[in-house]
Amino acid sequence: MTVRLYDSLQQAVVDFEPLEPGRVGMYVCGPTVQSAPHIGHVRSALVYDLWRRWFAHRGYAVTFIRNVTDIDDKILAGASDAEPWHALAYRVELEFSAAYRALGILPPTYEPRATASIDRMHAIIAALLERGHAYAADDGSGDVYFDVRSWPAYGELTRQSPDDMDDAGDAPARAKRDPRDFTLWKGAKPDEPASAHWDSPWGAGRPGWHIECSAMAQRYLGHAFDIHGGGLDLRFPHHENELAQSRAAGDGFARHWVHNGLVTIGGQKMSKSLGNSVFAADLLGSARPAVVRYWLGSAHYRSTIDYTEGSLAEAEAALDRIEGFVARAGRRVEGTWFAELPAEVPEAFAAAMDDDLSTPAALAALHETVRAGNAALDADDVAAAGAARAAVLAMVGVLGLDLEAADARDGADATHRALASLVDRLIVERRAARDARDWSTADRIRDDLAAAGIVVEDTPTGTDWSIDG
Repeated sequence: MTVRLYDSLQQAVVDFEPLEPGRVGMYVCGPTVQSAPHIGHVRSALVYDLWRRWFAHRGYAVTFIRNVTDIDDKILAGASDAEPWHALAYRVELEFSAAYRALGILPPTYEPRATASIDRMHAIIAALLERGHAYAADDGSGDVYFDVRSWPAYGELTRQSPDDMDDAGDAPARAKRDPRDFTLWKGAKPDEPASAHWDSPWGAGRPGWHIECSAMAQRYLGHAFDIHGGGLDLRFPHHENELAQSRAAGDGFARHWVHNGLVTIGGQKMSKSLGNSVFAADLLGSARPAVVRYWLGSAHYRSTIDYTEGSLAEAEAALDRIEGFVARAGRRVEGTWFAELPAEVPEAFAAAMDDDLSTPAALAALHETVRAGNAALDADDVAAAGAARAAVLAMVGVLGLDLEAADARDGADATHRALASLVDRLIVERRAARDARDWSTADRIRDDLAAAGIVVEDTPTGTDWSIDG
């Protein structure tokens, strides 16, 4: 039952050993909400949803944090008078939430926004300055930089020497001691809105990208935690810089680093310049969400997955075989004790998932069970068919393939998604009102939802809703 994972820092598959027995703390880099989610975003989110589900299946209590970067150069660049930066960020955040929800990606334990942890960023920067690993620019800009030469381990995640690295492109090099030094705090610029600036000991400004994740991980998981995840494209410079600044500030930070592979389109890297981006909304509009989820999970999470015109058709056929067996076996075992068999995953499936989340091998075990179950039905062996059906349901449950939801079609499914999108947006607005202690607005939203038959329940991990009756 030992879960093994590929640790990018150690560059090896290692046994997972939690800091605290029976518990897993995971931090995953979520979206920078500057534009609509694309296929790469949802692939990454699905990877860590599968990791989370498997840890939970193995009996761990999982604290799963996925952040939202809601202040960034590109967000500011995309804003307009009609849509200020914070409105743009909020709108795009809702698009990501809708895509995650459609794919059955579990909501995180908490989903912090970067702008809510400015105080924690200040504290880390102050610690770095005190320890001699950061310095304030002497050009009056208000910038604060991390001194990469002061930290001998810099480059350990990607096995690079600073001498071989490109210059950090997050600020002009004029005030830097070394062009590879990266920005911790960006001084206010005249052409940026005042709402995008926060006071600090070094002058008004806003955080650099890398310090945001260090602060949010520390706030919600502590000074050391088990797993940090994200896309392979984040290893450098983002994760390299997170690791350096957090450990230089005195934190143990992440014990294991996990990175998922990227998505190519017809063998080409997805990019705006090539005009080949596949957006989540288009992907979900071309096939059932369960089919999209199956396809995204069919490749090993560390591999590159290539999207082609026939990708979803193959996934649809595979999922149809699973659904066909479950329905066929259900008709035969209905009303018998075989229908109540406990749902347990086969050993082959568990071994595959324990082995660095090998979903291709796990899916092979799933389809082998389907074949065996169909053979049992052909032989009129109802007991074996019932056992196979229970095993299949257990496996699709772990993989998050909701067959009941997969049976939904067109109108009903579209109606549910539309309702969920509207309700979730109102709940986010209510949460913002509560955070601002605007109780009248929060109560009005709750009452409006109640009048529409929507019951809202506040819990320690967030807000849930259901349809009354």
